[in-house]
Amino acid sequence: MDNTAQASTAARMLNKVPEITFFFWIIKIMATTVGETAADYLNFNLGFGLTNTSYVMGGLLAAVLAYQLARRRYVPWLYWLTVVLISIVGTLITDNLTDVFGVPLWASTTVFSALLAVTFLAWYASEKTLSIHSIYTRRRELFYWAAILFTFALGTAAGDLATEGIGLGYLQGTLIFGGLIALTAVGYFAMGVNAVLGFWVAYILTRPLGASIGDLLSQAPSDDGLGLSHFGINAVFFVIIVALVGHLTVTRADSPSKDEEMAAKEHWTKVARN
Repeated sequence: MDNTAQASTAARMLNKVPEITFFFWIIKIMATTVGETAADYLNFNLGFGLTNTSYVMGGLLAAVLAYQLARRRYVPWLYWLTVVLISIVGTLITDNLTDVFGVPLWASTTVFSALLAVTFLAWYASEKTLSIHSIYTRRRELFYWAAILFTFALGTAAGDLATEGIGLGYLQGTLIFGGLIALTAVGYFAMGVNAVLGFWVAYILTRPLGASIGDLLSQAPSDDGLGLSHFGINAVFFVIIVALVGHLTVTRADSPSKDEEMAAKEHWTKVARN
């Protein structure tokens, strides 16, 4: 396909990632918590088993992600459904490594850290940016979703290592990871920390925070949890996520900015000219 045809095909592909608002972080944390509790609910409560749950959720993620990649602009319900499914699959990947293959949590944490670092290095080497405000080419979107998957798998492993492996406990884990996110926010708003760096640090930390919250809510009191129903937690969080995504769909409060849309159009115009 020549450059003109390529530009014509993707001319309407604008930034595929929402603006980073307060709603973004609330939905993200809830999605990570659902990833933890939904995987456990399907695996244990419904009796699917880890292997069957992994196959079903992996297949569902593949189908939804394919549809997400086929769209040429940000669609709130589709984007967040993809995030929720990646959260569940990321949890299942770590659970399989731990429970089926016997990989220690410190080892999976190290491996996923390395894979995420390699993804970021390859992304930057290819695109010269890690900004989520420029996800308007297929290659950048693939890098983006690969990074998201590894953040979820890493966050699950790191969260379990901290709360269970090291023995911090679910409440302490929630407070520690929440505190680290708060420090990252202070660094960005008050100390001029780079926006791209601050975003990815906070994004990575929300996964172990969500996992700690999920375990705190769902684990038995004998294990320092609150013993709430997996089904109840998932139902409440799903309803809130759906309500917030519905609000964003109607208000377009998190739609990519006009500057991002203009940057995307300028990019494809340059591709066509070259």
